[in-house]
Amino acid sequence: MQFKTTLLAAAVVVAGLVAQPFQTAQAGTATTTMGVKIVIPNACDSVVAATDMDFGTPTGPLTAPIDKTSTITVTCTKDAAFHIGLDGGSANDINARVMSDGNGNTVGYQLYTDSGRTDVWGNTVGTDAMAETGTGTSQDITVYGEVPAQNTPPAGNYSDTVAVTVTF
Repeated sequence: MQFKTTLLAAAVVVAGLVAQPFQTAQAGTATTTMGVKIVIPNACDSVVAATDMDFGTPTGPLTAPIDKTSTITVTCTKDAAFHIGLDGGSANDINARVMSDGNGNTVGYQLYTDSGRTDVWGNTVGTDAMAETGTGTSQDITVYGEVPAQNTPPAGNYSDTVAVTVTF
């Protein structure tokens, strides 16, 4: 009888093994971290846009000042300090800017940082260049220009080219 009991017990164990599904071994896991970074420098676009200062066509002699504006557009990193400088043009003198007709005739003009046209806009950082702070988006900076009353030169087309420099 003992043999039958042992055989019966063995049959129950085998039946139990067959009835259970096969289980696969669980794979282990390991974790780590990965760094993600970017370095944003204090910087401004290398391309700066500036609209022309066009004083138009006066109806007669230059007996009264002609005031106009133009715009310099720059994009700099948010909170980055920068300066915009304007050189003296062909006269190479910020205090005596002139437009020329190419024949030795000139028309004097001036560029200012303020709408009252009292602060001459130059190109020396910390002195007469305009100080600004970047917003991280495109910024339009107004240039205020004036052709003062002066002896009127001969009729003609007068022009000058002023270099715009952004220092950051």
